[in-house]
Amino acid sequence: MEFILIILAVMLAVFLGWLLKSSFNVQPWVAEPVDETANQAPMNANAKVVALATLLAVVTSFFALIMSAYGLRMDYGDWVPLNEPQLLWLNTGMLFLASLVLQWTRNGTVSGQVSRLKPGLIVTGLLTFAFLAGQFAAWRMLSASGQYVWSNPANAFFYLLTVAHALHILGGMYVWARATLRVVNGAHPDSVRESVVLCTVYWHFLLIVWLVMFGLLLST
Repeated sequence: MEFILIILAVMLAVFLGWLLKSSFNVQPWVAEPVDETANQAPMNANAKVVALATLLAVVTSFFALIMSAYGLRMDYGDWVPLNEPQLLWLNTGMLFLASLVLQWTRNGTVSGQVSRLKPGLIVTGLLTFAFLAGQFAAWRMLSASGQYVWSNPANAFFYLLTVAHALHILGGMYVWARATLRVVNGAHPDSVRESVVLCTVYWHFLLIVWLVMFGLLLST
């Protein structure tokens, strides 16, 4: 489990560094006229960066603790390894594509290619919803085969990890939905640029968390 903790710690450090670099390099307020709103924009932007950085730190600690408990609990005799549904591989592909499309959208938004914004956000949402629907289908498949959450500790940890991850994605979908609705309603791209940048970091972060978690589940 020390290896998992090291991976998560490195993951957090890399993403925090990328977050700070990406967010502070994208400063739509610089080109704005100097007025009261513009003077407060950097402070608001910095607050959002700090808030996301804090969230990533908390989420990393949360999953690291659960994975550590997972590794410790495996040593008990009542542990029966779970046969993970093959559907999880397809779900992983959906989440990877969602992260990739959102990065494409983010790059276009930052570089002024605003034509990417609306389709990119919509496709990202569809792929992410596909991932969540796939996770739900995987849970249903396990339940149908008699592998319930209370069947044994391995099952309980599987449901705990995957449900917790899905809930964190749903939290990100709230920010995505707000940004997408603003774009659909004709908002100026600059008004959602920061949300797109921060969402991209969050999506990538949760993708890495899922890959580490999925690898742990498959290997045990």
